[in-house]
Amino acid sequence: MRRLWSGKRSFCGSRVLGSILGMCLLLLPLTGCTNNNNPVASVLKLTPLDLSIPTDALKSPVVKQLPDNTVLRVRVTLKLDSNTMRQMQGQQVQPGQPSHLEGVAKKLGIDDGTYQKFKDFFKLDGISLRLSKLRTQLAINARTGLIAKVLKTKFVVHRYQGHTFYAPDAKNPPMVPAFLFDHIAAITGLDNYSSQPIHASTFTPEQVALAQRTHADCSPDQQTLLPKDIAHAYGFDQLWQNGFHGENMSINLVEIDGSYKSDVQNYLDCIQFKGKINPVDVDGHPTDALGESTLDIQMVAGLARSATINVYQTNASDNSTNDIWVNVNDELQRILDDNFQHANAGGTVSISLGISEGEMSQQDMHAIDQSIQQLTQIEHMAVFVASGDCGAFTSQHYGNLSVSFPASDPWAVSVGGSILQIDAGQNRAQEVAWSDDSNRRSCKNSWGTGGGLSQIFSEPSWQNQPGIKNQSSNGRRQIPDVSAVAYGLAVYYQGQWGAVGGTSAAAPIWAAGLALVHQGLLSHHKAFSATPDVFYKVAQNNNRSYYDVTQGNNLYYQATNGWDYTTGLGTPNLSTFYATLLQS
Repeated sequence: MRRLWSGKRSFCGSRVLGSILGMCLLLLPLTGCTNNNNPVASVLKLTPLDLSIPTDALKSPVVKQLPDNTVLRVRVTLKLDSNTMRQMQGQQVQPGQPSHLEGVAKKLGIDDGTYQKFKDFFKLDGISLRLSKLRTQLAINARTGLIAKVLKTKFVVHRYQGHTFYAPDAKNPPMVPAFLFDHIAAITGLDNYSSQPIHASTFTPEQVALAQRTHADCSPDQQTLLPKDIAHAYGFDQLWQNGFHGENMSINLVEIDGSYKSDVQNYLDCIQFKGKINPVDVDGHPTDALGESTLDIQMVAGLARSATINVYQTNASDNSTNDIWVNVNDELQRILDDNFQHANAGGTVSISLGISEGEMSQQDMHAIDQSIQQLTQIEHMAVFVASGDCGAFTSQHYGNLSVSFPASDPWAVSVGGSILQIDAGQNRAQEVAWSDDSNRRSCKNSWGTGGGLSQIFSEPSWQNQPGIKNQSSNGRRQIPDVSAVAYGLAVYYQGQWGAVGGTSAAAPIWAAGLALVHQGLLSHHKAFSATPDVFYKVAQNNNRSYYDVTQGNNLYYQATNGWDYTTGLGTPNLSTFYATLLQS
């Protein structure tokens, strides 16, 4: 899993924004002021926005002012209508039926009148606004100087704990009219306090020199696991035998790097892929290919060989003046827009990136939380998120217990990792929690499967399997929910085969598996559920739907019988999982 991180930082978890937790943006005292550059603002009393950046960070030295010509991507996450959300909670999938989300959107987000008020407030040449199809996010693109004029602030660059970030001047907080403030759940892009990406790869190439080839190289190391090995060990091939290969199903990947077309094509040729790979650029085209996107595409393609794989990718190579999490959330919003007419189609989403909860701003966290909620609850798309590759210490500091976001989000299905061994017949022989205790000084995405307790989110009511109530739980969200193999997987990258590991592989394995399950259910005109509670209900109905991993650890928590902090409910026994849902 690629981990996003930077210098050591923290924020007060008790103030994190989250609609599902009943929290809201903190209001500072109402302040009257005028904005001479905006005729609408000049006659209104404005309310300051608290971006919830730690006080120590805002008091750190200012090294310069952010240049006025810097392009900012500001995103306003709008409050969801509570009555509409309650109605959607009881709504079932209508197999084969159109979504008809236009009517839902008009009630869920802002109406035309409110949208016009936002447009009037930001009405300056050079500022562009776009409202999402669900009417729950407003995208604002403009140069810093224009945003500063409208919001009556200025943007400065701080140096804090060896890290630079920009933010509005603490003495001049950004201001919006009170009647618009009441519609705002979060604002992102006004700062880049959240940790920036550091790319890491766990790719281990074969130790052979490869000549230039005129045909596909289909000879991976025999010690690595192939798609057919995973498929047989986990029961995917039994769904294949029933004719379910992903036809008419969509699996959506959220990426912050690109891939080499030749690498992907070589892999597809070897597995006789019959589906479609559809790259979608969001906020720019990626300028690097570091292996993550390649891994995700190949994991999904090998297990759902007739599916449409939508690869949402962005440019994350230079984020000195941008918040990478705005890019990530824009990808989620693009998936929401693209799936607007297909909410009954059974698509899935896979996210193989994350960051320690304490290294992310509250605004970014809440914005992504709400996007994942809409994906699962409004558009019926299960969102699988890798739990992280630094064991129980996502902060990369050994002994500092922490978990990764968005894996810890209660609307996401958190996926841990295992080490899988198969016998000569490709049958599952042994499986243990993935971990590596050889170097406690440096994680480098190699300590093992992420898992533990959220410091942000409370324990959901549906998280109730044996093992959940334990001496550590303390009423918090616990991850992972499920797991899959995350070690020794065959991947073709940079013109050669190699072994790849990480929960980055486990998340797309589950995304492909559930897409096949949904295909089977839809073929029988059966409804399905995309919210994480379905995985616990399946376990209650038939605990053989998972392979319980009872050996190993994540450098702190031990694997046990039932749910545990290393592999959750277990790894997929997909044919039984499908049969359980079909019967229920």
